[in-house]
Amino acid sequence: MIRPLLFLAILYPALSLHAQYIDTTVNPGVKQIDLLDIGQRILNKKSVDREDVVINKKGRVHFSAFPAVGYTLQTGFAGVISANAAFYIGSHNHETENISTIITSIAYTSKSQIIFPIASSLWTKDNKYNILTDWRFLKYPSETYGLGGHTQLDSGYNLDYSYVKLHQAILKKMATDFYAGIGYDFDYFYNISEINPPPGDETDFEQYGISHTEKASGISLILKYDSRRNPINPEKGIYANILFQPKFTFMGSDANWQSLLLEFRSYIKFPYKSRNILAFWSYNWFTVGGSPPYLLLPSTAWDEFSNTGRGYIQGRFRSLNMIDQEVEYRFAVTRNGLFGGVVFANAESFSDILTGKYEVISPGAGLGIRIMLNKFSRTNIALDYAWGTQGSRGFFVNLGEVF
Repeated sequence: MIRPLLFLAILYPALSLHAQYIDTTVNPGVKQIDLLDIGQRILNKKSVDREDVVINKKGRVHFSAFPAVGYTLQTGFAGVISANAAFYIGSHNHETENISTIITSIAYTSKSQIIFPIASSLWTKDNKYNILTDWRFLKYPSETYGLGGHTQLDSGYNLDYSYVKLHQAILKKMATDFYAGIGYDFDYFYNISEINPPPGDETDFEQYGISHTEKASGISLILKYDSRRNPINPEKGIYANILFQPKFTFMGSDANWQSLLLEFRSYIKFPYKSRNILAFWSYNWFTVGGSPPYLLLPSTAWDEFSNTGRGYIQGRFRSLNMIDQEVEYRFAVTRNGLFGGVVFANAESFSDILTGKYEVISPGAGLGIRIMLNKFSRTNIALDYAWGTQGSRGFFVNLGEVF
C-alpha cells in the first residue's frame, strides 16, 4: 500500500468505541488517551473520555478515519483521507486470536497522482483461516533512477503510468500460529510513458525492454508464521513469511517468471516490563526465474505498505534482487500513551543487473514521533524524518507502525 500522506493532520471526523482503557501492566491506574479524547475535550470541555469495560468484544469495530494534508518525497503535497478498522471476528480473547484489520485511503497529489488502496487481513474464529486482500488503483507519475545500486540521486526522471492490482489469498491454520495457503495475483500497468528522460544514451528502462503496458498474472504460494496479536502496533511476537509467486502466460501474463519473498519480523519488550519495543525487520525479495516487467522488479518502498528504505524516495533503487534490513526502537514519551518516539536504522542492497553481485549497501537512519489516534486498536500516527546517502532525506508517514 502506498505510504499514507499525512504531515499536518486536520482534526478529523473519527469514530471509535466508547471505551476506557486502563494500562494495568506498565502504569497501573493511568488512563490512556488518544486524539479522539483530545478532540472531544476541545469541542466540549465537559466531555468525559470514552468508556466501556468490554474493549475487545466480538463484533465491535475500532474505527479510525481522518482527512489530512501532507508532503512526502514521492508525492509532493497531497490531500488524503485515511481510515482503518480493527475488530475480532471469533471471540473476545485477544491473547489467543488475532485482530482483523481493514485499511484504506484515497489521495490526490500535486504531482497529479491518484492513490486508492484497500488492504485487509481477516482472521476467522480461533484463527483457523486468514483471508488476505490487497487491491489498489494508481494513476502514478513517479521517479525512476535506473537499475542496480550504483545509480545517482540526480539521475532520476518520471515514468507516468496507471496501475491496477488485485491480489487475493486464503491461508489455513496448520499448527499454532503457522499457516499455509494459496492466492491469485493480477497486476496490470498501462499508459506507461517516459517523461523527459535524460538525453543521449538509452535509459535503463529502454534497455530493459520498454513497453506501454505490462501485465502479470499467476498464483501465490504462502507459508506464514504469525504470533503477533495486533499487527497495527505489535507489542510482542514473531512474523515470518515465505511467498513464492510464479507468473504464467497461460493465465494472461506477458511472460513466465517467478519471484520469492523471504520476510521476518520480531518484537521484543526492552526493558522487559516496559512498553518500549525493540523491533527487527528483514525483507528480501528475489527473482528466481525469468524477467519481471520493469515496474514489478524489486524496488525501494514497493513492499506491501511501501515502507522499506526510509531515507529514500520510493523507487530509488531497483533490480532483480534486493536485501533490506531494518531495526527500530519504540519508546513511550507520556504515561497516558498519547505520545511516543522512535529511532531507527536500515540498510538495503540491490544486485547488479548484469553480474548479480551486491556491490553497494545503501544505509538510512532517522527518528520520529508517534501520536495515538485510537487507543483501542492502538493505532498511531507515525511521523518520521530519515536520511539516506547522496543527500537523500525526507518525511515518511504512516497510519499505524511502519512494520
